[in-house]
Amino acid sequence: MLTTVPLIFATNNAHKVLEMKHLFGHSFQILSLKEAGIDIDIPEPFDTLEENAVEKCRVIFERTGTTCFAEDTGLEVEAMAGQPGVKTARFAGEHASADQNMDKLLLCMQNKTNRQAQFKTIIALMTVQGERHLFEGVCKGSILAQKQGDGGFGYDPIFLPQGHTRSFAQMSLDEKKAISHRGLAFEKLLRFLQKS
Repeated sequence: MLTTVPLIFATNNAHKVLEMKHLFGHSFQILSLKEAGIDIDIPEPFDTLEENAVEKCRVIFERTGTTCFAEDTGLEVEAMAGQPGVKTARFAGEHASADQNMDKLLLCMQNKTNRQAQFKTIIALMTVQGERHLFEGVCKGSILAQKQGDGGFGYDPIFLPQGHTRSFAQMSLDEKKAISHRGLAFEKLLRFLQKS
């Protein structure tokens, strides 16, 4: 039973770990890489979110033999032909801050009338039996003209979810998890784990 073993979340991103633990509640024991005693940075060398998520999961599974999962998330902007996509976290450079990434995106979007965008999350799960499963979550919305709110992380202050009047950064974790790309993907993962 998957419910009886800890699950390793293959990430060093503390914000993602916090959000994920909030999403999962007490359903499962979740370990970040740090909590699992793993001190490595896993590269994301591929051109798709799916390949990057699978690679991160593969690296940790081969190292531990334990059920683990990884995710990769991209912000896809329609007027920018789907960019920044897989380069979302590194849009303004390899070690760019969230503010630097947002500032670059806002600059690219100056004078753009089409501000439609979507966040997409792909989660890869590897079980102790060596089975691999993928789960996808998408949240459609638009890019704001300026930052709004100081919660969340990443591009949250400039992303307005479809049908809402506040950015992700202006929402509580509970509000965000109900509609976010990561929340939707993790919900699919959680349902799968509960049935396993």
